Amino acid sequence: MAKRRRRGDGSLHLRKDGRWEGRYVVGRDEKGFPITKNVLAKTKAECKAKLEQLRESFEVPAPDPPKPGISLGDWLDRWYQDYKKASLRPNTQMSYERRIYQHIIPALGNIQLDKLTTGDIQQFYTHLKQNGRLLRRELYGEGLSDQTVRGIHTTLHAALDKAVEEKLIFHNPADSCKLPPAKSREMKVLAPEEIQRLLIQAKEDGCYELLLLELATGLRRGEILALQWDDLNFRTGALRVERQVHRVKGELVVSPPKTKAGNRTVLLPTPVLNVLKAYKKTVHSRWMFPSPIKEDSPMDPAAVRKRLQTVPERAECKRLRFHDLRHTFATASLEHGMDIKTLSTIIGHVSSTTTLNTYTHVTDAMRQSAADKIDMGIGKAKPKARGQTAQKLAPSAFQAHKGQRRKPGTGCVSQINDHLWEGRYSPRINGGRMTRNVYAKTEAECEEKLAALIQAMKAEIAMEKERLNRANPAS
Repeated sequence: MAKRRRRGDGSLHLRKDGRWEGRYVVGRDEKGFPITKNVLAKTKAECKAKLEQLRESFEVPAPDPPKPGISLGDWLDRWYQDYKKASLRPNTQMSYERRIYQHIIPALGNIQLDKLTTGDIQQFYTHLKQNGRLLRRELYGEGLSDQTVRGIHTTLHAALDKAVEEKLIFHNPADSCKLPPAKSREMKVLAPEEIQRLLIQAKEDGCYELLLLELATGLRRGEILALQWDDLNFRTGALRVERQVHRVKGELVVSPPKTKAGNRTVLLPTPVLNVLKAYKKTVHSRWMFPSPIKEDSPMDPAAVRKRLQTVPERAECKRLRFHDLRHTFATASLEHGMDIKTLSTIIGHVSSTTTLNTYTHVTDAMRQSAADKIDMGIGKAKPKARGQTAQKLAPSAFQAHKGQRRKPGTGCVSQINDHLWEGRYSPRINGGRMTRNVYAKTEAECEEKLAALIQAMKAEIAMEKERLNRANPAS
């Protein structure tokens, strides 16, 4: 049996023309696909030597190892800048930087790397849980969430693993730390009746096409907002997904999908395609769902989040995240007989294992149903009662809630989560918008704070106008 080459050494194989070919991956393109270089030779030994030369020419020299006695803070900075940062997306970079420079280094950065103990790290995690929050303590409490603490641990553990690899320490002191329990967010799936009410209300609130397309495809929020009309073939119903929209440091950014599996084509049902054909006549932008403020810009993901705070409530549905619409699509697809592999491809999972793990509750029911059918075929057993036979859903009698529109100049109030309300006032100043927010634990308190904010902002604007008039009396 031929000896396998080590990962990263490239590959060798004999061509049909009798020559040997060596291939080496030198990098990846903007979509994540490998970029390869090859060499040719008459013998295997000659080809191996040429491949080694090729590999060495593309190898990036490893960073100089830190000096003995380095502090944890210096090592974390070195590890992030030299080993990690280049491979991270902008939003992920921000998460790492918050963990490293706002939490870990201020608390543990002065400790010598080889003197860091499990006890030091465990005390640090306890502090984070009790008193680690840096912003908006009055709204969210003094301690960080379990999820945030686990994220900080993941970053610190990875940095210390690299220190072990570089032989700076003998073992990883974070290995033995006790972490807060991992809590998965409850998956919410809309019932057919709720879907009907949601879409009826969405027509009234001006987001029908967006929610309908989401329930028909299961796209991620950033993916559906990045769609352009050129991505849709109206003749075949094929919809290309090849970009996403997200915010980086306050700016709206359009980028390729996070993974190779994110680039995919989805086929739309004919009724959905017909709705989009009619909808296209009302849109004067290359974007399928353009911003209401800037026509040549996609809709802000935050705007969609705010819509989903009001539409489900008015439709008498459960409280939803946008991702729950994706769960609804996937669950319905499996219940109607779609196989795991196909679903995984449609929703853009890297592997079918992810899909199986996410929708275990559905697949368990499918396996039980399959077992019952086998039992019926082999043992002639009667089918077990599992509720009533599915019937065609009758049209909903639900009437869309018209809502009470706020008067111009009074801002807007929305519920962010179960215990927090947000008030926003965005007057137009010199052709642009000046936006400020207030937060409160109740709607009534938020309205009071918003009224005070609006009064203060109007006074500020009036003073600024007066100042400008004094400075430019001619205008």
